[in-house]
Amino acid sequence: MATCNKFCGVTLACALVFALFAAEASSENTKTVEFNVKPGGVVHTFTEGIREYECSFTYASQGGTNEQWLMSVGLSDDDRLFSCSVWRPQGKSYLFFTQFKAELKGTKIEYANAYSQTATAGSSDVPLKPEEFTVGDSTVTHRDGKFSAQLSKLTAIGRTRHDEL
Repeated sequence: MATCNKFCGVTLACALVFALFAAEASSENTKTVEFNVKPGGVVHTFTEGIREYECSFTYASQGGTNEQWLMSVGLSDDDRLFSCSVWRPQGKSYLFFTQFKAELKGTKIEYANAYSQTATAGSSDVPLKPEEFTVGDSTVTHRDGKFSAQLSKLTAIGRTRHDEL
């Protein structure tokens, strides 16, 4: 429940911050890349970054065939916020995830959420239940025995350790 109070209670505020952050970040501070999520039960990792900040998405999934996913990373113009979003643009994934973890290197996570379904025309994001995942200082991870195996989107925003001189 503490995870929900800490992270779900600020969803609207963080979404607004994220929208402003994305709008203000210059093009060299944002990057969106496509990658394949592969079933078969094998652990895979996809990593993207900007400067010294990285987002790694590690997962294992079963069923179906490869799905095309996107990863967007962004760094605010003042270098204080680093964001990472991983999602299936077609909406709901048909794969069953046995595990997932997103790790932000060089930041401390201030907001994170995971979703079983991504917004598409006429529908909205469907968040996982707070007990299905856990948020640490630098990771967002499935919770063994609680995660429902459905994942279509994961978003994390971290504060960098950038200090003014």
